[in-house]
Amino acid sequence: MAGANRNDGCDVRESMTDYQPISCINHDRLEYAVLTRRKLELTWQAPDETAQRKVLLPLDVWTQDGAEWLKAGDEQGGQQLIRLDWISVFCELE
Repeated sequence: MAGANRNDGCDVRESMTDYQPISCINHDRLEYAVLTRRKLELTWQAPDETAQRKVLLPLDVWTQDGAEWLKAGDEQGGQQLIRLDWISVFCELE
């Protein structure tokens, strides 16, 4: 895969997926929330699913198969795997 350089300084790899990279600022905010164990209120919608809005504890952000993902824990002890471009809005909670 050939690398491409976006204007905002992030290195993005071309892939066969329909993944749309998120901004570097939002990516950094998600990584910081993982490092500081700060809960997030997230709204997202996976294809062919209804929109979801939950308070989650971010556990990891990683790249796999040409897309970036967030693993987060919910208050019931379950885990959510969310592709970053499915997230429409998120905010850090105190």
